[in-house]
Amino acid sequence: MKRLKILRRWFARKFGLARLLCLGLLVVFAALRVWDPPPVQELRLRTFDIFQLIDPRHKTVRPVTIVDIDDRSLAKFGQWPWSRTRIADMIQNLTTNGAVAIGFDVVFSEADRLNPDLVAGQMRYLDDATRAKLRELPSNDQILSDAIKRSRVVLGETGLPEVGSELDKTLPFTGVATVGEENAEKFLFEYDGLLRNVPVIERVAAGRGLFSIRTERDGLIRRVPMIMRAQGNIMPSLSLEILRVITGTPTLLVRTDKTGIRAIRLKGVEIPTDKYGQLWVHYARRDPSIYVSAADVLDNTVSPGKINGKLVLIGTSAAGLNDIKTTPVSSTMPGVEIHAQVLESVLSGAVISQPNYALGVELLAAMIIGILVIIFTPNLGPVRLVLAGAGFAAVLVGTSWFFYAQYRYLIDFTYPLLSTTAIYLTFIFASFVREQRQRKEIRGIFAQYMSPVLVEQMAQSPEKVVLGGEERELTIMFSDVRGFTTISESYKHDPQGLIALMNRFLTPLTDVIIEQKGYVDKYMGDAIMAFWNAPLDDARHQVNACEAAIQMLEKIDVVNKDREQEAADGGHVYIPLNVGIGLNTGIGVVGNMGSDLKKNYSVLGDSVNLASRLEGQTKEYGFPIIVGSRTALAAKDKFAILELDFIMVKGKTEPEVIYAIAGREDVMHSAAFQRLRNITIEMLGCYRGRDWQGALDAIERGRRSEDADTLEKLFKLYEARIKEFQVNPPPEGWNGAFALLTK
Repeated sequence: MKRLKILRRWFARKFGLARLLCLGLLVVFAALRVWDPPPVQELRLRTFDIFQLIDPRHKTVRPVTIVDIDDRSLAKFGQWPWSRTRIADMIQNLTTNGAVAIGFDVVFSEADRLNPDLVAGQMRYLDDATRAKLRELPSNDQILSDAIKRSRVVLGETGLPEVGSELDKTLPFTGVATVGEENAEKFLFEYDGLLRNVPVIERVAAGRGLFSIRTERDGLIRRVPMIMRAQGNIMPSLSLEILRVITGTPTLLVRTDKTGIRAIRLKGVEIPTDKYGQLWVHYARRDPSIYVSAADVLDNTVSPGKINGKLVLIGTSAAGLNDIKTTPVSSTMPGVEIHAQVLESVLSGAVISQPNYALGVELLAAMIIGILVIIFTPNLGPVRLVLAGAGFAAVLVGTSWFFYAQYRYLIDFTYPLLSTTAIYLTFIFASFVREQRQRKEIRGIFAQYMSPVLVEQMAQSPEKVVLGGEERELTIMFSDVRGFTTISESYKHDPQGLIALMNRFLTPLTDVIIEQKGYVDKYMGDAIMAFWNAPLDDARHQVNACEAAIQMLEKIDVVNKDREQEAADGGHVYIPLNVGIGLNTGIGVVGNMGSDLKKNYSVLGDSVNLASRLEGQTKEYGFPIIVGSRTALAAKDKFAILELDFIMVKGKTEPEVIYAIAGREDVMHSAAFQRLRNITIEMLGCYRGRDWQGALDAIERGRRSEDADTLEKLFKLYEARIKEFQVNPPPEGWNGAFALLTK
C-alpha cells in the first residue's frame, strides 16, 4: 500500500492529476471505439453520409439501363406478377435490341398461375377436348425458360429468415474460393433460408444472385453485401453475379486477412469491401435517364441506344410493390437502382471503401492528438487553447475529407474529435479547480516535488527499449576537464561562480552528445559519462561518438576564447579549460539501475572501465581524444586516426591497441598528418622489434617535421621507455605491450 501511494504521488508530481485523468479518458475512448456501440457507429455513418451529399459520384458513363415495372406498365398490362410469357417477350425484345446481360430484381419462386395445364384444371365449363388441348401446350414457365436460354440472364433470389423448404441440390451454385489468412464464411451475413426460382428457369440461367439488401439501424442503405450465406450456401449478390457473368469469371475469389474480408476479385476487377463482404455504395444523384418503362419494352418502342450494349436490370418503382429505399443521397430510391449504382461504381472504377486498417488509423490519430493535447494544453493560455482546438479539429476534418476526396477512403474523424474534445473539457475543468486551490496547496506541492531522471527517447519509444537489462554493443565516452581542481580553487570565495562555470561548459558538451544521438549517463563533477547505441539502436554509434568528441573540443575552444576575453576585460587570471576524452566500443550490460524510488539508465562492463582508463591516459600521451581498437576500426575512414600504443590494462588479460583521433577527413588527407603517421608507424615498428636505436632515430626525424609539436609528449614517453629498456631489456616473448599501472 505504501509503495502504491509513493507511485501515485510520483505520477501526480510528474504528470499532474489532470494529465493522468486525460490519459485514462484516452484509454476509455479507445476501448469505446473498439467496442463500437450503435451511437458511435451512427455518428460515423452520418459523417460519411455528409461526404456523399457534398461530393456524390459523378457519372462519366451509363452502362446500366433499368426496365421499370412502373405504375404505367401495371395500368396497361395488369397487376403483378405478369404471365411468364410476357416476361419472355420482354427478354426477347431486350436481347434483340442488344442487351449485354439482363438481371432480375424479382424472383419467380412459384409456377405461373396462367400455365395452360393449371388453367385446364381450374376453368369450369371446358369440354374435355379443350382441356386436353390446353394440357398439350407448353407451360408459360417453359416458354420463359426458352427465352432465357437464348439470352444471358441473371436471376434474382432472396434470403429468408427461416428455412422454407429443402434446396434442390441439383440446381447450380456459383463457385466461391477464399484466398487469405481466414475463412471468409465466418464473416458473412447469413440467412437461414433461401427463396429460389422455379427449377425450369433456374437451370438455364447464366447466373443467380441475391438481391437482398440490409438496411442500417436508421433505415438507410449505405452498404450492399456482395457475398452472403443463404441456407448453408455462399452466394453472390445480384450485381456481383452480373459482373461475374459478363467478365466470364468461373469462380469468385474472396481475399481475407486476420481482420476479415478485404476484397472480392473477378477477372480483371477487384472490389474492395468491409470485413463482412459489404461494398460501400458510392452513390450518384438519382438519374431518371437510365429508366425505361416496361410497357415501352413490351411494345418495342424503346430507343435502341437505351438497350444496345447495356446491362439491363428489371425491377419496379411502383409504389404498390413496396421496393422503395432510403439512401444517403435520396429519401426515395427504388431498390433496383441501388443495384444499378453498384454496377456503375465498379465498372467506372469509382468505388469508395473503408479499409480494414481504418480502425487502426483512427485509434492512432486519436492517440497521437490526445497525447499532444495532454502534453501541451496545460501550458497554453485561453486564446491559444481555443486556437489549438480549432486547429486540431480542422486537421482531423481536413484529413478525413482529403482521404475521401482524393482516394475515396472512408476514414472517420468524429471519434478522434470526440476524444480530443473530452480531453480539452477535462483540462478546462481541471484548470478551474486548480486555480481555486492553488494558493492553498502551493507549499505542499513544492514540499513534495521530485523530478526523477527520465530518458526522453525511452518515454517516446518504449517499445524499442529494454529497461530490464540487456547485453549489447555500445560505444562509451568519458570526458574530464584537466586541472579543474586548480580552477575550482580560484572560486573558493565564489561558489555560485563555480556552478555557473560548470554549467557553462557542461551545457554545450551535453548538447553535442545529444545531437550526435548519444545518451548522457551521468555527471561526476566536471566529468561526463555517456554512451551510444542504447536505449535506441544506432548503426553508426562509433562514428557518431567520434564526431561528438571532436565537436566537444571545438565547443571548449569557443568557451575558452570567451573566458579569455572576459579575463582580459576584468583584469583577472585566465586558466584555460582542457578536456580529455576516452572512447571505447565493446559489449556492456545496459538497463534501468537503482532503487524503487530512483533509477538511472546506465551501463556496466569491462568496456566501460577501459573507456575510463583511456580518458585518464589523454594527459600521458598528449592527445585529447584516445579511442580503443574497435572504435578506431569502425571510424578509420572518417577521421584522422593515429596508433599510439599496445597496452595492458590492469585487471585485464588481453592487451589493447589504442589510437588517437587527430581530426576529421580533411586532416586525414593532409600531407603533414600522413608524414607524422608514417613516422609514428616506423617508430612503433622499431620499438616493438626491439630496435631501440631505430625507434630513437624515427623520433628525431619526427621532431624535425612540420607540426611535430603535437607528438612531443608521445615522443618523450617512448624515449623514456626505450632508455629503461636499454638498461633493463624486456623479457623473452615480449609482444610490445605496456602495462598501465595508473588510471
